Amino acid sequence: MLLIFTEYLQQYYTGFNVFQYITLRTILGTITALLLSLLIGPAMIRRLVTYKVGQSIRDDGPQSHLSKAGTPTMGGALILVSVAVSTLLWSDLSSNKVWIALVVTLLFGLIGGIDDYKKLVYGNAKGLSARVKFFWQTVVGLTAAIVMYRMADSPIETALIVPFLKDVMIPLGGFFVVLSYLVIVGSSNAVNLTDGLDGLAIMPTVMVAGALGIFAYVTGHAGFANYLGIPFVSGSGELAIFCGSLVGAGLGFLWFNTYPAQVFMGDVGALALGAALGMVAILIRQELVLLIMGGVFVMETVSVIMQVASYKLTGRRIFRMAPLHHHFELKGWPEPRVIVRFWIITVILVLIGLASLKIR
Repeated sequence: MLLIFTEYLQQYYTGFNVFQYITLRTILGTITALLLSLLIGPAMIRRLVTYKVGQSIRDDGPQSHLSKAGTPTMGGALILVSVAVSTLLWSDLSSNKVWIALVVTLLFGLIGGIDDYKKLVYGNAKGLSARVKFFWQTVVGLTAAIVMYRMADSPIETALIVPFLKDVMIPLGGFFVVLSYLVIVGSSNAVNLTDGLDGLAIMPTVMVAGALGIFAYVTGHAGFANYLGIPFVSGSGELAIFCGSLVGAGLGFLWFNTYPAQVFMGDVGALALGAALGMVAILIRQELVLLIMGGVFVMETVSVIMQVASYKLTGRRIFRMAPLHHHFELKGWPEPRVIVRFWIITVILVLIGLASLKIR
C-alpha cells in the first residue's frame, strides 16, 4: 500500500525511490510487525483476561501443566493482525504470491480460531473434532494447491528442487497439487503439535521464517539465483516482506509468551503459522529445505505418529508421552531446558538449510 504512495512521491523527490528495494521494505515490515505486537499485546491480554478467555488444560497431559489453566489464550490473533497489517503496508499488492500466502494464513487462523472458541465456550479442551478440523484444512489447503498450480508461469514453479544437488529438479506435473496440499496441511499441524510449552513453537517459527525470507529474496532476484544455482521464480522476492512480518510479529508475541507465559498462542496462531511456512516454501520451491529447517516440527509430529502406531499395534508406548517435548518433561527436564534445547536444535537445522544455498 505504501509502495504505491512512495511511487507517487518520487515525482517530487527522487529519494523516495529507496522504497522500491525489497530489502528495505522487508526491514520496515519486520519492525512494523514487531512494534504492532508490542503495542497491541498488553491491551489484548487485558481484554482476554476480562472476558475470561482462559486456556483449558487436558487432564491427560503432564500434571505440571495444570497450574497453567486460565492463562489467556488465542494470542495468535495478535500475530495475525500484525502480519496482515505489516504485509499490506509494505509489500507490492499486485503480487499474487503475497496475496495467496496471506489469505491462506488467515483462513487457517480462522479454522484455529473456531477451534479455540469451542474450547472456551463449551469448556472442552479438545475443541473441534479432528474430522471437522481436518476437513476444513483440506478444503483450504487443496484449493490453495490448485490455485498455485494454475498460476504457475514456468515449469520450474511446479518442479521439486533437491537441496545440495546442482540442477536436480524433478518435474511433478499434477502431483504438485498433492505435494503442496501435504506440505500446507502437514506443516500447519506440525507447528500446532509443537505448541505445547511456553515459547517452544514461536521461536523456531521465527527462525525458519527468517531463513525462508532469505530464500525468497534470492529466488526472486535473477542475478543471485543464477549465481547460487537455484531456480529463479519471478515475483517471489516480495514474499521476503511477508516472512519479515512473520519474524517481527513472532518476536513481539514471544515478549509475552516467553516462560512463564502471559498468553498462549492457541490454534488460531499455531495452525496459521504452520500454513504460512508451508505456503512460502512451496511458492519459492523449497519444500525439502523446509523439511530440514523445521526439523523440530517434524520430530514432534513423527513422535506422535510413532506413539499412536506402536500403541495400536503392540499396546506399548515408545515415549513416556507424545508429542516429544512432553517425553522430556516426564524425564525430569525443567520446561525452560526443553524449550531452549529445542531452539538450539532449530538454529543448527536452519544453518544447514541456509548452507544449501551455496553447497551444491
